[in-house]
Amino acid sequence: MKAKLVIALLYFFGHLPLRLNQAIGGFLGWMLWLIPTRAKATTLTNLQLCFPEKDMHWIKDTARQSLIETGKTLTESPFLWYASAKRIRELITAVSDMPALEDAVKQGRGAILVSPHIGSWEMTGLFAGSHYAMTSLYKPPKIQELDTLVKQARETTGSRLVPTTAGGIRQLQQALANRECIGMLPDQEPKGSGGVFAPFFNIPAYTMTLLHKLAHDNQVPVIISFAERLPKGKGYYLHILVPDERIHDKDPAISAAAMNATIE
Repeated sequence: MKAKLVIALLYFFGHLPLRLNQAIGGFLGWMLWLIPTRAKATTLTNLQLCFPEKDMHWIKDTARQSLIETGKTLTESPFLWYASAKRIRELITAVSDMPALEDAVKQGRGAILVSPHIGSWEMTGLFAGSHYAMTSLYKPPKIQELDTLVKQARETTGSRLVPTTAGGIRQLQQALANRECIGMLPDQEPKGSGGVFAPFFNIPAYTMTLLHKLAHDNQVPVIISFAERLPKGKGYYLHILVPDERIHDKDPAISAAAMNATIE
């Protein structure tokens, strides 16, 4: 019953007009701000740690806006999953530096497309898959019945998804060996010994070293991107960034610090 309810909600949000979808998501995010939720407490704490020079008015205003955007992320994901490849391309209204991405891919060594949890990371992955041979990591849903739905949806534009397991990582390495692109979200806390402490807003944060290992071992370019959500459901502005060059340093701690600096 739980799986059926979730699937029904995904279908509902997946077929709303984007403007209405994001409006409902924004309202849900606003509710997260109004009531004493864990998300609200965590957001306020993190903002105070990362921006100690800011006053509480700025902290609270930014936290509220962040939670509203989090709500939009929740409801817009199924919209993007149900959208066609053509619709996905139409929703990208502009790209900040497409030549940087194209130049990285044209080197013929493969490339790593990194999308942190900023804006619409679902859109970033779908857009990349519509342009390049792409293998991306994903975390299978806890509800098993959703796995096929989510995996097929994220592969709509051409990406191949592999799970966040040892086998999935081997498939990423094989894709790079075949001079293809891979995609990953780098700002998740790694398990066990899969990370190092690196500064993030001057705070030591346990940061994954998988990106460093893949980039350094294969000597491939790294591109960071995020899809900025435009107001009133008007689409997305895709930002392409060339990261701090130290991301290729042989020292995983220096590489992790460079990645965090670029995300900042």
